[in-house]
Amino acid sequence: MSNVLLEAKGLKMHFPIKAGVIRRTVGYVKAVDGITLNVYKGESLGIVGESGSGKSTLGRMLLRLLDPTEGEVYFNGEQISNLSNRKMRPYRRDMQMVFQDPYASLNPRMTIGELLEEPLLVHKTMNTKADRKKRAEELLETVGLPKSSYNKYPHEFSGGQRQRVGIARALSTKPKLIIGDEPVSALDVSIQSQVLNLMKDLQDEFQLTYLFIAHDLSVVKHISDRVAVMYLGRIVEIAQKDSLYETPLHPYTEALISAVPSTDVTVKKEKISLKGELPSPANPPKGCAFHTRCPHAYERCKHERPEMTEQKDGHFVACHLYTDSSPSPV
Repeated sequence: MSNVLLEAKGLKMHFPIKAGVIRRTVGYVKAVDGITLNVYKGESLGIVGESGSGKSTLGRMLLRLLDPTEGEVYFNGEQISNLSNRKMRPYRRDMQMVFQDPYASLNPRMTIGELLEEPLLVHKTMNTKADRKKRAEELLETVGLPKSSYNKYPHEFSGGQRQRVGIARALSTKPKLIIGDEPVSALDVSIQSQVLNLMKDLQDEFQLTYLFIAHDLSVVKHISDRVAVMYLGRIVEIAQKDSLYETPLHPYTEALISAVPSTDVTVKKEKISLKGELPSPANPPKGCAFHTRCPHAYERCKHERPEMTEQKDGHFVACHLYTDSSPSPV
């Protein structure tokens, strides 16, 4: 447990649905519906799933940008779930985020230097302007931008350069954990690999721990050590990267991986097409949430939610196919 940097226990995030003149609560959107997860020091954990599966909500809950409806979050062994904003401030130095849209995440009225110095001012880590400027210039060079960028504004940069500024800002407080919320999805494919390689180099240089959220499995494979697959607010499979990509166990994971384009023309992959649409998190199916789209679903799947079980070393899956010796087809 001493190797665990971030731990989630039974996390839930249910957003109320309001209706009527008096705005009465008529239901809940179950964006995250019971997640238990460990992130180990120095690793890169990828979180993948379709849009609407709850990935970004989970990332914001782990950083306490959203307060969970239920469950606990531990950082370095200390519970941070119920801390006030004032008591959370020391932890925020060690937990940073790189956002999806580099055009929206940088204040257009501030220079790059001001954007990089702002975290240093907020956390009072450097008292003099000269020290803050020196740190900002060092950060720019670290992410591959010239010192002359210091006095420029965000609109003077391309998307890839802006995301480098976002990464530099996340590094400014010397964090232990960085959560990337689809940090390359808004970039051109040619730029994505540059930013991913930069993040990998920075991880080695500064001993960073990453939680990398994405919907593109090829991107996650490039940067992650372990991968967790989310479906409708829950984790359905988690394993070491190679184990998950080579032998996916959950039918949903199989379908996702089958859709990843391959450059190897000698390998023929059969694409698995899932029937139907992703159910609404406001009204998720009973039992296994995936049973309405699963090609292997049987009667038990309709009524009983599967629990996460370890099938081989470090490879966990939540599926009745691996706990029931004689499944009866629907």
